[in-house]
Amino acid sequence: MEKTSFAEIGKMEAISRLYENTPFKAFGKPSIEAPSREFIRESCRVMLEGTDFDLVYFPLKHLGYKAVVSVTGELYASMARPRTLSVVLGVSSKLDFPQVAEIWKGIVASAREQKYTDVCLDLIPSRNGLVISLSALGETSLLTKKRAAAAKSRDLVCVSGSLGAAYLGQQLLERERRKFDKGEKEDSEKVLGPYKMLVAAYLKPELSAHIVERFEEAEIYPSAAYFITSGLSDAVKRLSRDTGLGVKIYTGKIPFEGNSFRAGKELDIDPMSAACSGGDDFRLLFTIPILQAEKFRRDFQDFDIIGHLAQIEAGTVLVTPDGIEHPLRAPGWRELEDI
Repeated sequence: MEKTSFAEIGKMEAISRLYENTPFKAFGKPSIEAPSREFIRESCRVMLEGTDFDLVYFPLKHLGYKAVVSVTGELYASMARPRTLSVVLGVSSKLDFPQVAEIWKGIVASAREQKYTDVCLDLIPSRNGLVISLSALGETSLLTKKRAAAAKSRDLVCVSGSLGAAYLGQQLLERERRKFDKGEKEDSEKVLGPYKMLVAAYLKPELSAHIVERFEEAEIYPSAAYFITSGLSDAVKRLSRDTGLGVKIYTGKIPFEGNSFRAGKELDIDPMSAACSGGDDFRLLFTIPILQAEKFRRDFQDFDIIGHLAQIEAGTVLVTPDGIEHPLRAPGWRELEDI
């Protein structure tokens, strides 16, 4: 077998190849038809110390809170209400009980906020740092599932909040950690003060627990939905793949947190690149049928409409204010390339 790097083919293509010659379907969303009027949805996530978080600057309670949000967003993207949550913590010898208790406090606080009815916990030893494994189950109404129309060209693409903020917040924290490692004495709180919203977007992302009921009460049923965890480009590429349609995203419509451009200048990072290729935004992306556009604009003013679906020939593109189209690049898997 020829040597192929993840950087060459990207994550989605790698998964597709692994599924070849198997009886299973790649990229499916697990669901089980329950005997009642619900579909059971499942969402899983594993977070690794050193890859997904750094304990040097990550408050343990925030880490537990974020872990629950990270797995719950996939349920909301399936229009599912959270029900049960199973958590396994792989605990290394450098963590004592009070520290694990802090993580658990964050998990419980977030689980209560997201209205889980049951939370299970197991602890196992880990030789390679802290590991957080989560598996969540939720229920999607059969009526909601049946009323969701297939995605069509001209359906609106919208997001639930600013993009790129979490990535910029992480890079600001990494910069301060490097200064600390070098012994440079500086008041980090003062340096990070203007960027509280960016840092918070990374350390403690917020996710509304009422999104599913809001859509159902408004009788608006998204034609597609995704949880943005690896940048806008990744979500848009998945949207195009799953619908068989093109996607046009307008750069002037993408929402940014107020200090993103100031931070980007300091860090020498283009905020647009952070939005498209950065991670951990934990935002929801929905496509809304064009016939429900007026109602959506009225009832969901906290969402931003950033583009629309198009014919497949259009591809997946960013459209600048002067009408120039730039193809969206499929993100690679940089972390694995370094292993």
